[in-house]
Amino acid sequence: MKNQLPVTLLCICILALALCGSLLAAEDGKSFSLSPDDHGVVLKTPDGRVVFRYMTSKPEGTNLTANSVCCLYPVMTPSGKAAVEFAPSDHPHHRGIFLAWHAIEGPKPADFWGWGEFAPTEGRVIQNREGELVSAGAKHATIRVRNDWRAGGDVLIEETTTITTSECEGAYVIDLDFGLLPRADLTLRQTAFGGLCVKSWKDGEAAYTNPDGAVALPPPHHLKPETDWPSKAWYDYTVRREAGHTLGVAVIDHPGNPKTMWHNLKPIAMVNPCIVAPGPVSLRAGEVLRLRYRLVVHDGPPPVELLARLSKEWREE
Repeated sequence: MKNQLPVTLLCICILALALCGSLLAAEDGKSFSLSPDDHGVVLKTPDGRVVFRYMTSKPEGTNLTANSVCCLYPVMTPSGKAAVEFAPSDHPHHRGIFLAWHAIEGPKPADFWGWGEFAPTEGRVIQNREGELVSAGAKHATIRVRNDWRAGGDVLIEETTTITTSECEGAYVIDLDFGLLPRADLTLRQTAFGGLCVKSWKDGEAAYTNPDGAVALPPPHHLKPETDWPSKAWYDYTVRREAGHTLGVAVIDHPGNPKTMWHNLKPIAMVNPCIVAPGPVSLRAGEVLRLRYRLVVHDGPPPVELLARLSKEWREE
């Protein structure tokens, strides 16, 4: 499988992660912890702050219209502010931070996003099989998640994802390493959006930033992939909410991922690195598609220097 690291480089990366700990150091002997709640499992820092919940079941009374849940929600900033939204009234199929596509072609066409325009949603659901803490210490924690992407009772894709979390320079750094194993030949159809989606807040003054500075591009069109934003190492969405606090989420794209354009849409506070905007992506039965993204969840303005350093680390692997 591509993107495998040599042992030496892997050791360097593990050491770097261990050194990137919270300035609010926990007491000796404390570590990150993972505990179940009614809707999934919750990751907390050594001093008890919630980082995120990996949500696996739909809460009663929710507006969520998608069949699938499997997402990060809530996701908190280090100061305890909620950074993402769940099932908003204008897009009730969006759920925190999630991975899905809405136009999968194959033996059983499927929409796991929840839109329902290009492929069926009925009987299409991402079901969680496992969520466990693999390792934890005072500086970081790693969770493994296993999901089945089902269509009409059959498993189309087996997902194994690791989520590694640390606190670095006043931000949570969350590494998502998705492994998607198709059981049949499938095609992710070319579309303007799909894949990893961060659904943040739109109730305030918001802006996108990338390594070149503030972004002033026109909003992409949801039916026109060619209008998506160009490939960059990272994009950040920061909003000063009506309540008065400023927060944001950045997504760093791993250089080993397929060619990517970005469906970043301010009217719905969305960050979406889209591997299917440049063209369709073919998945062969038994061959893993590996996708890696690094989330940086922060209070205040975009931590540009931190983002530059973290993206450089990946480029130099």
